[in-house]
Amino acid sequence: MDLDPSTLNRALPLRDQIYHKIRNLIVVGQMKPGEVINEVAIAEALGVSRTPVREAVKRISDEGLVKILAQTGTYVAPISRADLEEAYVIRRALEMESARRAAAKFTPAASELLEDNMAAHRLAISRGRYATAIQLDDVFHRTIAEICDLPMIWRAVDISKAQMDRGRYLAIPKPGYGEQTIKQHEAIFDALKRHDAEGAAQAMEHHLETSFRNTLEVAADLLD
Repeated sequence: MDLDPSTLNRALPLRDQIYHKIRNLIVVGQMKPGEVINEVAIAEALGVSRTPVREAVKRISDEGLVKILAQTGTYVAPISRADLEEAYVIRRALEMESARRAAAKFTPAASELLEDNMAAHRLAISRGRYATAIQLDDVFHRTIAEICDLPMIWRAVDISKAQMDRGRYLAIPKPGYGEQTIKQHEAIFDALKRHDAEGAAQAMEHHLETSFRNTLEVAADLLD
């Protein structure tokens, strides 16, 4: 696990950095469902006190990725179908609206940003760099939220989609899924270029529904 103390910037709040580290380890599957989270061991590995670790774990538990059980311990939460479905419903509503609003504000500069992103995404898929591909996928969606000048939409999406992300890291290596995502991004992009608000929203809905179905299929054996 990436718990190298040299990666911490001591001039910045430790709890935020530790939050992102632990959360990422859970999302990418390095910390697996049911695994015990040993706050003392994490603190020792990072060379910090237990307090920022405890604060980070509490924050992650608020997002449903960690279960804190009195008298029992702290564990990585299971991946449940109910959690995946709730994340999908929230994300679909927010991102369809994001796409609608971005269509009205779509500029040549915004077009270039998304074109560059899709080119990098294609390259990552072709080289089998799946973690990079997922990060670029997130940048695509975040950029659309920024285009419509509602950056908090992405923050809300980022929190709610963590459960789906755990499934995405399982799903994307499956043949064809990465290429499918790129084609659907192109459909969203084409609608945005036409300033077609409803077309962009519908393309976004189709894309997110496909991602949800793929995640359910691949993660079926892990679901509670």
